[in-house]
Amino acid sequence: MCKTFSHPKRLELIDVLRDREMSVGELCQKLAISPANLSQHLAMMRERHVLLSRKEGNMVYYRIANPKLLQAFDLLREILFQQLRKDAALVPGRAARKVR
Repeated sequence: MCKTFSHPKRLELIDVLRDREMSVGELCQKLAISPANLSQHLAMMRERHVLLSRKEGNMVYYRIANPKLLQAFDLLREILFQQLRKDAALVPGRAARKVR
């Protein structure tokens, strides 16, 4: 599961699919990513049961497999941002720039 959260495009993909399912074409446009690259991410996330897919005619739609995944995603994102802020505060001169 953590490997799923290790790539920025996969994080963006989870966030985009938060509220509704989307077709591969819609996802390509939203994420500004090539179909081949998107396909690799989707396959990996499907294998890990993060996403579910359904086919309607020649269109394939994806959605989040389990809503609880979004809770974990949000928590991990919050932890990451806290750590980034903490690390930024350790950089000399960073706090002075932030205050201005």
